[in-house]
Amino acid sequence: MNKIFLIIQREYMVRVKKKSFLLMTFLVPGLILIMYTIIGLLLVNKSGQEVSIVNVIDKSEVFQGKFKDTKLVKFKPGQQDIVKAKAALKGNDASYLLEIPADYKKKDSVHLYSTKKPGFELIREVDDQMNDVATNYQMLKAGIDTASLRKIKSDIELNTRQITANGEKDASVGAAFIMSIVGAVLIYISLFIYGAQVMRGVLEEKTSRIIEVIVSSVKPMQLMLGKIIGVGMVGLTQFVLWIVLSSAVSLVATNFIFKDKAPVKTEINGKKIITQQQPVPESPVVKFFSGIDRSNVVKELGGFIFYFLTGYLLYSALFAAVGSAVDSETETQQFMLPITMPLLFTYILSVSYLFQAPNCTLAVWLSMIPFTAPVVMMVRMPFDPPVWQIVVSAIMMILGFLFTTWVASRIYRVGILMYGKKTSYKELAKWFFYKE
Repeated sequence: MNKIFLIIQREYMVRVKKKSFLLMTFLVPGLILIMYTIIGLLLVNKSGQEVSIVNVIDKSEVFQGKFKDTKLVKFKPGQQDIVKAKAALKGNDASYLLEIPADYKKKDSVHLYSTKKPGFELIREVDDQMNDVATNYQMLKAGIDTASLRKIKSDIELNTRQITANGEKDASVGAAFIMSIVGAVLIYISLFIYGAQVMRGVLEEKTSRIIEVIVSSVKPMQLMLGKIIGVGMVGLTQFVLWIVLSSAVSLVATNFIFKDKAPVKTEINGKKIITQQQPVPESPVVKFFSGIDRSNVVKELGGFIFYFLTGYLLYSALFAAVGSAVDSETETQQFMLPITMPLLFTYILSVSYLFQAPNCTLAVWLSMIPFTAPVVMMVRMPFDPPVWQIVVSAIMMILGFLFTTWVASRIYRVGILMYGKKTSYKELAKWFFYKE
């Protein structure tokens, strides 16, 4: 057991002391801060966006004078000669020509001309305003009072509540959706990154022949376990630091960019006048953090750590077996596909479908299978799956990584001492059944 601890310590300390580890640990939160600051400033100030001038030729006379200018889109009447109007667009990338025929209801009859492709925001703005004007016009023709209709129109927002044994609480569906996707993505990426590190570490020691010296004093099983656990602890350390630092810099950026503007005191003719600046809308990040179910955070973080560790142990054992079976990284491709396919399939399925139906039958069964459970359970965890399903999934994960570690160790003990021979699946099966 002492030998395993020595290997774990060596693998952990060597990687943690590397400049690349320190650089990536602090670089990722720094990049998040820079990215969030830039996006926040653009959302608040909308700086750098050009003002688009839309010249309107309205042959239907329905939309005349009905368009409303926005901060980035200005409407003005255009000359009725369509040929001259099109010619006037040349040399002016910020100008657009909107042609509305008399039969504007006909499909593909309304055209927006420009010398460059229009942006999505401009198209959406013109579409929305035209539909609003056309709807109001049709209602007036039908004798419907649009002003009264707007007054009686309801603006209902659904407030979700969850009934628990301790009473009611906010269901926080939006935050749960985000956390489920983030958890699945983090688990998927981490299993690939740190599993590949184990494989490369084994391959480097094998090709440099250092492994021959090491196995003279350490059993192959001890060496493999020490390497896997050591790299896993490095990954867990980096993830904890990323979560803490990224949360801190996101909150700092949020408070700086999206804080409400304070009242401004001005003095006119000796009289003090207090004016309130226009408040900035609440940041999406603030809404996300405020929507998180705090009573469920410990369970979700605990689940993330558990499924990261067990999933990593399961997949990294297989990655270690692959690294021991080949002589170069190019040879690993034929063995990598069967290992990574369940993980890739589950990831695509989770971010496209399962997060919308976290308690469906497919999600429940996939959360019980060790090869798919780490990603699927991260999708389901924010939605409070039944305790028995979590327990069964956890037991299956433990049994799964014990089984894969045992299988991988039988291949590893033979593969690390094999050189210059092309490995096949048939050869791996022979190694598995070799007696010690």
